[in-house]
Amino acid sequence: MRLPLIAPSDLSPEQQPLYDDMRKGIESNFNAFVSQREDGALMGPWNPWLHEPAIGKAIWNLTLAMTANAVLPDNVRQIAILVVGARFDAAYELYAHIAVAEAEGMPLERLATLVADLKPSDLNKEESVAYDLAYALCRGGLLPEPIYRLALATFGQKGTNELIYLVGLYSMVSTTLNGFDVPVPEHA
Repeated sequence: MRLPLIAPSDLSPEQQPLYDDMRKGIESNFNAFVSQREDGALMGPWNPWLHEPAIGKAIWNLTLAMTANAVLPDNVRQIAILVVGARFDAAYELYAHIAVAEAEGMPLERLATLVADLKPSDLNKEESVAYDLAYALCRGGLLPEPIYRLALATFGQKGTNELIYLVGLYSMVSTTLNGFDVPVPEHA
């Protein structure tokens, strides 16, 4: 880990409000996995965001907006997030969203296939479209027109927008985790 965890007692005046807001959000939305050290220090992507509170606040606000304005079903969102995590090989991202997907009842065989960066054979139509869109965007370049049109037909414009933004957000999260070598809690 390249950035030390920041104990709550060591937070600067600029970090404290972001910490308070993130901790509140984490406790209400991200409780399927370990995100805090025993002393309350935030782990995962939240720690790097605290190190740069102006940037961290902007990313956190985007995360909250993506959660509050979600129209896609959770299973579709988790497929896209896991595709991104697998493409970036982002350990903490995979750790966290495997836990979320398991809590939501995603079968172990599907999770194993997704984290192997492969497309599961048991996806429903919505999940399959989400997989294809996320996979194509993570390869880089322009999203192929047939995938875009299929997403529009499946999710509508708002859902398609959300899916594209979700891939972008979790690409940034995965890059942050990899750039700062953020480990899973068992290895912290």
